[in-house]
Amino acid sequence: MKKTLTIFLIGIVLLLGSNSCNDYLDQVPNDLLTLDKVFETRETTLRYLNTAYTFMPDEFQQRDVARGNGQGTSGAWTAGSDEAEYVWDGNGANTINNGSLTPSTGFVWDYWSRYYKGIRVATLFIENAHLCEVLSAGDLEQWTAEARAVRAIYYYYLFRLYGPVPIINTPLSEQASSADLQIPRNSVEEVANYILSELQTAMDNGLIDNIKTSSNVSVTEKGLGHIDQAIAKAFKIQTRMLAASHLFNGSNEYYSSMANPDGKKLFPNYSEGEKKQLWAAAAKEAEEFLTKYDGQNYGLTKVYTDGDLDPYLSYREAVRGNKNDLTNFDSRSSSREMIFFRQECNASTMQYDRTPKHFGYPGNYTASGGCGAVQEIVDAYAMANGIKPITGYQSDYKTPIINPASGYVDNGFTTEDYLDPVTGRIFAPKGVLKAWANREPRFYADITFSGQKWLYDGEGDVYSYFNFTGNSGKGIGNSNDYSKTGYVVRKTAPLGPWGNGDRICILLRLAQIYLDYAEALNESEPSNPNILKYVNYIRERAGVPQYGTGSNALPIPSDMRQAIRDERRVELAFECARYFDVRRWGIAEETQNRPIHGMNIAKDGDEFYERTVVENRIFQKKHYFFPIPEKDININRALTQNMGW
Repeated sequence: MKKTLTIFLIGIVLLLGSNSCNDYLDQVPNDLLTLDKVFETRETTLRYLNTAYTFMPDEFQQRDVARGNGQGTSGAWTAGSDEAEYVWDGNGANTINNGSLTPSTGFVWDYWSRYYKGIRVATLFIENAHLCEVLSAGDLEQWTAEARAVRAIYYYYLFRLYGPVPIINTPLSEQASSADLQIPRNSVEEVANYILSELQTAMDNGLIDNIKTSSNVSVTEKGLGHIDQAIAKAFKIQTRMLAASHLFNGSNEYYSSMANPDGKKLFPNYSEGEKKQLWAAAAKEAEEFLTKYDGQNYGLTKVYTDGDLDPYLSYREAVRGNKNDLTNFDSRSSSREMIFFRQECNASTMQYDRTPKHFGYPGNYTASGGCGAVQEIVDAYAMANGIKPITGYQSDYKTPIINPASGYVDNGFTTEDYLDPVTGRIFAPKGVLKAWANREPRFYADITFSGQKWLYDGEGDVYSYFNFTGNSGKGIGNSNDYSKTGYVVRKTAPLGPWGNGDRICILLRLAQIYLDYAEALNESEPSNPNILKYVNYIRERAGVPQYGTGSNALPIPSDMRQAIRDERRVELAFECARYFDVRRWGIAEETQNRPIHGMNIAKDGDEFYERTVVENRIFQKKHYFFPIPEKDININRALTQNMGW
């Protein structure tokens, strides 16, 4: 008898968009292929495996969250953290920031449903790929292992966003009763262990190794597009980092009583020793990755100019994701550092958001600048001497507390160009605010400030101005395209015409593994010298003084935890890390529940440079996790809602 895809392609109870089981079953499309047709040829079998990849995030489409555009798993994470603010109010990040997120919010359902749909597709492949009788030698083992790893990665994405979730890997039949659809959540420990176990099983049973790979939705025969052992290992590290962190390890008292209807506790009650063991396991996982792959398949991207390390270009190229680098793994290639990425995506939306308006200039220069970096992230970058300029803020959250050792000046204007000390390129032209001069190289790769030269100069030099009547200001041209903060996110912005769309969306790179390793070691074995070693690897590539002893070194920080977090904030800025970091660390009530600032974009002249409130953001304890979608809670009474919702 032919089996059909019916039940698998409309979903389980967790994916229902209706109010009854009958309505749910009535949604079955009429044009579905039968399983024997799907797995009839090698090509159709590979195509179906390809389908399992399609729900991987495309973070170039973050502006489209809650707009009904995009493929559905783009995050609202950059502007949903204290890094950026979109000019368009309809963006999903604003729903997060103003506290209006609810269990019925559309994208709360979108992430949940689409990741579970990806899980369902992967499960169907795992259970039925053997039906194809014309596979080449090794295909079944490799492809089934890939599908298993894909499924585990989707569970990871659900886990970090919603907390403990139901593990469902047995597709339901059409005859499933209402009782069969009552599926409770698994505990934090069960979900973490399941992800780790599934990734390891995939590694032990067919995942290819020692090739460069991506999450490309177009699976190829040559490795690019396949999940391999390095990617699976990297996601084991990410899973262990979550499980060990404050939000998941039982340290957050708000979730300590959360339980299923039958009384099963969902969050652990670990001793301090057990928490340290979790961190030690994360450190060990990272160390194993670095021992095997660092210096082999992977390494920090490094560009040399006239024989000297060029920190600015090294960092800039590491995060750009150049499609031309896919088969080029030398030290200056972005592929050298990329671990997990999405190749088949349209970067033009991101490039439009990160290219200023430049009103009155040729079209290749003229975009939006609607993704504004906030003052708080601008303040986070070190000075050229490696010292943080701002140590905190007065009670108004506006007035910075300046570290006098940094040499930072918050007002006045430069009287000469500030040059890159390595190459002599102009980092900050004369006449700009002194606060934007003498900063570390990553600042100039990540932030476009008023008076800075734009990256593309193929049709002449253009400088960006964000004051009210400036060429990219609110008061000129299209009033819907401007920066609300007076800064624009520059990271991954185009070097050529903004619409070329020739970027790869990097989801995980080696620098993050370095910082994961340092953090996990610091929490489990704070005297381990590798903590300083790997933080200094990042700082060396960034072109700032390292910590330690010696004539050019900075003193070893007394608070290494904070130093690692500070390094992570800058190195991984605008890469969707900060949103989840402040939550897993349990500090989001401090960082997110406060005003965020920028320049005074309603003014010209000196008044433009006044730190001004852009938005009063709201964060409550319940916001550490997304709520479970209301429509699923209504159908599945065994599904416990997250605290506070």
